[in-house]
Amino acid sequence: MIRMIPPIGIESFRELREKNCYYIDKTRFIEDIIYDSFKVLLFTRPRRFGKTLTMSMLADFLDMRMDSKKLFEGLQISNNCSLCEQWMNQCPVLFITLKNVNGLDFDNAYGAFRMMVSDLCVSHSYLTKSSMVDENDREIFKRLKRCEGTKTEVKESLYIIMRMMKMHYERPVVLIMDEYDVPLASANEYGYYLEMLDLIRTFVGKALKTNEFLNFAVITGCLRISKESVFTGTNNFISNSVSQTEYSEYFGFTEKEVWKLLQDAHMEEHEESIRKWYNGYQFGKNRVYCPWDVLNHIRALQNDSSAKPENYWRNTSHNGIIRSFIDRTDLAVHDKFEQLLSGESIQEQILEDMTYDTLHSSEANFWSILYLTGYLTGTKSETGKTYLKIPNEEIKMIFMDTIASWFADEIGRMDRRQLFEAFWSGNDKVAADLVTDILFETISYFDYREDYYHAFLGGLFTGAGYTVESNHEYGLGRPDLVIRDKKNRRIIMIEIKHSKSEAQMPYDCNMAIQQISTRQYVDQSLHGYQLILCYGVAFFKKECMIKKMDDVI
Repeated sequence: MIRMIPPIGIESFRELREKNCYYIDKTRFIEDIIYDSFKVLLFTRPRRFGKTLTMSMLADFLDMRMDSKKLFEGLQISNNCSLCEQWMNQCPVLFITLKNVNGLDFDNAYGAFRMMVSDLCVSHSYLTKSSMVDENDREIFKRLKRCEGTKTEVKESLYIIMRMMKMHYERPVVLIMDEYDVPLASANEYGYYLEMLDLIRTFVGKALKTNEFLNFAVITGCLRISKESVFTGTNNFISNSVSQTEYSEYFGFTEKEVWKLLQDAHMEEHEESIRKWYNGYQFGKNRVYCPWDVLNHIRALQNDSSAKPENYWRNTSHNGIIRSFIDRTDLAVHDKFEQLLSGESIQEQILEDMTYDTLHSSEANFWSILYLTGYLTGTKSETGKTYLKIPNEEIKMIFMDTIASWFADEIGRMDRRQLFEAFWSGNDKVAADLVTDILFETISYFDYREDYYHAFLGGLFTGAGYTVESNHEYGLGRPDLVIRDKKNRRIIMIEIKHSKSEAQMPYDCNMAIQQISTRQYVDQSLHGYQLILCYGVAFFKKECMIKKMDDVI
């Protein structure tokens, strides 16, 4: 196995190349951008799919303050000599990212915004000495650099800086803006959306609307905010999302690219597990992997060749959106969640033009968010709707963890006294009916078979003052569940089976009871308890059957 350097956490193209990190060549993106015909092009993709690195690459190629020839040596774009001669380091470039503009309230977020503008001014400090710029602009620029600009000056800062660059270079500016919608997402989450929208609308809108200083603009984000909200009056505006074929191979790793990466690392034997966990996203006609996951797992395998796939995406985005809709009692989403978790598809209308303040206003918005942010993937149906499904094991685990958390909270609010009384009194028929009722009210995923039902049944007793033991050693084996009520010196012991049919449930209950007996689960370690009740439990889909073993104590 060769030792390559996965560029994990590196979002600067220059840094990646100078450190000799492994790079999957995406430089044909530059050709497509230059040959395309647009004034403003917006790319919307999920987090961690390489948007920032791709924008950094574009900026490094075009920026006339740099000498980028060595950075692009050996890459596909270098073969297009005429394009490189005409465009490489020939444009004034303003590269800005809004990914760090957030806060718990507007004041904090606005402070981060002003600092972002100040940093932008610092990187273009040469403008303060230019004899070509307007003196009034120069004074405003200095105030912005010191974080002393008025709110109006801050809102119009992007336009002012572009005007100064156009005067200085005597060429229109290429604007590259990364993660433009992060401030709006944060503002919507913490309740200051309208204030932030007013700021972003002027900051972005004035820089794009009939701006004589603009050559073209490339913008990235997670969602396409309605044109009326941010991009009002923007001419020749093109939006490219995960549903479109154009540019689909440039964000994420294609299957061919991942296979080549694994060959270069001599890790071909891991292709199947990586595909199962991190592939499955459908961008246009391309199936792609999440780069963040693949590179993290490659690094893990370099350190330990037996490393298993992990959930690297879990903390890279706001998973609370799933929980917020599970909690909605006015939307019929629970059955659809079960379909998705069982590997099936659902067919829904996707809305790609939204505003953050209306994301939770309808079920259609909900499925659209999950699709556009990478929690679901899909293909168009004949009806114009989209077949949606969970892309891979990693995202499936996020869904299951969210549902498990929701179920635990629901159980905590539930009055379970009747259920406990049925179990402690040995009334197996009532206990089975009550468990079945709860199953019908919750969201199930049956592919885990006994493990799912095991966790489900154990969860019913958790947080109620009992000690719940799972797969602890007793006698000659490990019963699925042991519930101890130490205060009253009593125990419930449960063995669980997953039945292949409803007709098989009585047989499986008897087999569970026989297992408790033959493996002598009720052993000397339980001495001192005054009541021990043993149950064989069988599940089939959302049906539960419980059979009590003849009294042990």
